[in-house]
Amino acid sequence: MSYEEKTMLKRKTGEPTPRKPLRLWPGVVAAVLCLVRFVVPIVVPDALLFSMLCGAVGALVIVLWWLFFSRAPWLERVGAIVLMIVALVATPRILHESVAKGNFGFQFFVYAIPVLSLAFVVWAVVGRHLADGPRRAAMVATILLACGVFAFFRSDGLTGDGAAEFAWRWAETSEERLLAQASDEPAAPSAAPAAVETVADWPGLRGRERDGIIRGMRIETDWSASPPVELWRRPIGPGVSSFAVRGGLLYTQEQRGDDEVVACYNVTTGESVWTHRDSARFWDSHVGAGPRATPALSDGRVHTFGATGILNALDAGDGAVVWSRNAAVDTDAKVPYFGFTSSPLVVGDLVIVAVAGQLVAYDLATGDPRWLGPVGRESYSSPHLLTINGVAQILLLNGAGAISVAPADGTLLWKYPWPGASIVQAALTADGDVLISASGDAPIGIRRIAVAHEPGGWTVEERWTSNGLKSYFNDLVVHDGHAFGFDGRILACINLEDGKRKWKGGRYGSGQVLLLPDQDVLLVVSERGELALVRADPDRFTELARFPAIEGRTWNQPALVGDILLVRNGQEMAAFRLSLARS
Repeated sequence: MSYEEKTMLKRKTGEPTPRKPLRLWPGVVAAVLCLVRFVVPIVVPDALLFSMLCGAVGALVIVLWWLFFSRAPWLERVGAIVLMIVALVATPRILHESVAKGNFGFQFFVYAIPVLSLAFVVWAVVGRHLADGPRRAAMVATILLACGVFAFFRSDGLTGDGAAEFAWRWAETSEERLLAQASDEPAAPSAAPAAVETVADWPGLRGRERDGIIRGMRIETDWSASPPVELWRRPIGPGVSSFAVRGGLLYTQEQRGDDEVVACYNVTTGESVWTHRDSARFWDSHVGAGPRATPALSDGRVHTFGATGILNALDAGDGAVVWSRNAAVDTDAKVPYFGFTSSPLVVGDLVIVAVAGQLVAYDLATGDPRWLGPVGRESYSSPHLLTINGVAQILLLNGAGAISVAPADGTLLWKYPWPGASIVQAALTADGDVLISASGDAPIGIRRIAVAHEPGGWTVEERWTSNGLKSYFNDLVVHDGHAFGFDGRILACINLEDGKRKWKGGRYGSGQVLLLPDQDVLLVVSERGELALVRADPDRFTELARFPAIEGRTWNQPALVGDILLVRNGQEMAAFRLSLARS
C-alpha cells in the first residue's frame, strides 16, 4: 500500500496521519561530495584545494536538502541547522589552541563542517524509522559529537599544501620527549672545542653565496651500490633553522621549553658541545614552535636571530655572549605572524637582518646599530649580498616587492614593486638579471627582471613572468640557463630565456633542493625527510636515487660540507657520509 493510500485510510478511520518518509537520496549524494574531501587527497595529494571545494559544496547542498527537500518536520529542519551553528561557534572554546587557531582560525571549520555534514546524513539514514523522541535525541547527540570530537586532537602544524597534521591531544610531542630525557647539552664546552678556522665550510643559509650551489663536489649517484652512510642521529628541539658549519662544529637553533636555544654540535659524532639559551618562545599554528632563522658564521663568531627578535653574537668556540640586541625593540617592530625569519648576513664590519621587511645593520664588533634601511612590508625572506652591474648591494624581497640598498649605509639603490608574500631568496642569472618570487593566498610565480646602472641612476625592467615555477617557501637553483625548484609540491624546471616550463615531475612535497653543478645533479630533501638525486637536465625529469633519511615534516634547508650531508627538521637531525665520485 502506498503512502497516499495509507494516509486516506488513516483519515477515514480517524487515526493520526502518518509522517511522510524522509527524501534521503539528495542528502546521500551530497554526502559523497563531503567524503571526497577526505578521500581524494590520499589518492591525489595535489588535489587538496579541489577536495576542500567538494567538501564545502557538499555541506551546502546538505543544508539546502535538509531545509527544503528532506520532508522532515519543520521543527527538526530549523532546529538542526540552529544547533549546528551553535555547536560550530561554541566548540572552539574547548579545542586545543593549535586546532582553534590553525589556518588563521579556519582549520576547525574546514575539517568539522564536512565531518558534521557526513555524520548528519548518516543519522538521517540510520534513524529514519525511530520515533520522534529518540530520533531527535540522536540528532542532537550526532551534531554535538561530530563537533566535539575535535577536542580530542591537537595539530602539530600544517603540510606545505595546508593539510593539518593531527595527533592525540594528550600524546607527548617530540619536544616534550626531548625535554624528558637526561640532558647532555652542556652550557659550556664539555671538551676542548675544535680549532675555529677563519673561513667557514658552510657559513650559513644555503651555503657560501646563499644560492644552494655546491661547486667542486662530485658524489656517487648509484645509491643502490653506494648508499649514504649514517654517521649519527639525534633528537632536536623544534625550529626551521638550518646549519652553519666550520672547523668540525655545526651550529643550529632550536626550541626547548621556554628557551630559544643556539646549539653547537660535533659534526662527525653529533655530540653536544655547548648551548646558549634565551628566555623566549615563539609558536604559530602553521609551523609550530621554535626559531626560523639560520646562524651565520664570521671571524670566530656565530650570529643568530631569534623568532621574537633577539640578535646574538656568540663566541663560536664556547658560546660566550659577545653582545646581544633585540631588533624588534630597536626598530619598534611587532613580531610578524610567523615570527622573525631572517638569517643574519655578515658583510664587512656589519651584520644585517631583515626586521618585518626593513633591513637593519649592526656593528659586527659591538652590536651598535649602524643604519636602518627603507621601511617595507612584512617579509620572511633574508638579506642577500649580490653584485649587479659590478656594484655590491643587499637585496631583500618583502611584501611590496624587491628593494636593494648599499651595504655601507643602507641607502636605497633601487626598488621594484611586486606585492605578495616573500619567503624565498632572490637568484641571479648568468647574465646578471634577477629572479624574484612572490606568493599570495596561493603561490603566484616567478619573475625575471633586468637591473641596470645608467648615468641617471638605476633602472629595473620586467623581462617575463611565469607561473611554471611557483615557489612558496622552497628556494630554487639556477643552472645552465634554467631554474630548478618546486612548483607547489612537484619539482619543475623552467627555461630562463622565456620562463616556459620544460618539465614537472617527482612528488617530493614542499621540500628543498641543492645543486651540484659539476655533475649536473640536484640533491633534494623531501617534505617527508627523504633524500633524492635528480638529474639537472632541462630536457626531462630523471630521478637517479632515493633514500630515507629522517622522519617527520621537513622544511629545513640541508647542508653539504665535504662528504657529510646534514639534515634536520623539528624533531630530529642526522648526518650522512656520501661516497665521492671516483676521478
